[in-house]
Amino acid sequence: MSHAPPYPTLTPGVPSAASDITWTDPQRGLLFDQWLAATAPAHGLRTGTLRLASADASFRRYFRVDTPASSRIIMDAPPQQENCQPFVKVAQLMHDAGLCAPGVLAWDEPLGFLLLSDLGGQTMLQVIDKSNPQANLPLYLQAVDALIAWQLASKPDVLPPYDEALLRRELELFPDWYLVQDKGLTIDETMRFTLDNAFKQIIAVNLAQPSVYVHRDFMPRNLMAPTTPGGALGVLDFQDAVYGPITYDIASLMRDAFLSWDEDFCLDVTVRYWEKARKAGLPVGDDFGEFYRGVEWMGLQRHLKVVGIFARLTLRDAKPQYLADTPRFITYIRSTCARYRELKPLLRLVDKAEGIVEPDIFGFGRQA
Repeated sequence: MSHAPPYPTLTPGVPSAASDITWTDPQRGLLFDQWLAATAPAHGLRTGTLRLASADASFRRYFRVDTPASSRIIMDAPPQQENCQPFVKVAQLMHDAGLCAPGVLAWDEPLGFLLLSDLGGQTMLQVIDKSNPQANLPLYLQAVDALIAWQLASKPDVLPPYDEALLRRELELFPDWYLVQDKGLTIDETMRFTLDNAFKQIIAVNLAQPSVYVHRDFMPRNLMAPTTPGGALGVLDFQDAVYGPITYDIASLMRDAFLSWDEDFCLDVTVRYWEKARKAGLPVGDDFGEFYRGVEWMGLQRHLKVVGIFARLTLRDAKPQYLADTPRFITYIRSTCARYRELKPLLRLVDKAEGIVEPDIFGFGRQA
């Protein structure tokens, strides 16, 4: 029998030797080292292999650590800023629905440290061929299948409702953080009227959709590529899941925060989702055109929210890398608003904020 090479262990109270892990709060670093040293024996963790895996837009960080047979993920979620209860609850819901989601192997709730199963090192976003949309169709159809399984598991009164109050709070991030804080605009009476009228219509259209489980950030960056041929996509970053419009997650998947597809590919995947969902008995209706309108209006709500969040991440949380993707969302917003007459006032407001001047086609040839 071969023996594994020795790995150094952490001494409680001594900061980790991992060069890429730093702690802004030294006391939390010491608590982590103590927790890891206590947790390692039961799970076969080779603590000397600890390294940073990723960080996200919240206060959470993720580390990777090896075991003799594989690896594990550790979530560092400071309890003052992050509540891990929704993560643990939704992870179990996803397992119950047959999805590939991280298993919670250990959890120190007061400290906010979780040991999770590792779904691999490559996201769907990292393996996508951005130059050839159709080459990615199999991956997107896997995502569609996972989404349908998630929605089929839906039950009322299990997850928080995606209700009018939450939709409105999210929409207000756009004027509060993007228009005022980032663009330096003053919301006058006319702008407020335009925003209120548009938000009222957006909320009404979205609340008219049937409700299912909503991941709320279902996109390639939060889906893990299969680790074996024929394996399932892994699902991450689901702690904000709610019970709300069935149009939300497919809008999130096809109108991504970090890459854009042409309309033909978006339509192709959305039609395939709609056909599979309808066949599975999900309430997507019998008219694809009507369903797609709902997807566009749901996407508009999400895009307005995300632009506000990206501005807040930059200005409040010192994470400017997210603001670089704002133009993508402005394009989504303008495209949807241009398609619907009732959204034209919002389009003009966005154009004003962006300094976009459309040609005055009605003034062509007008005499002075």
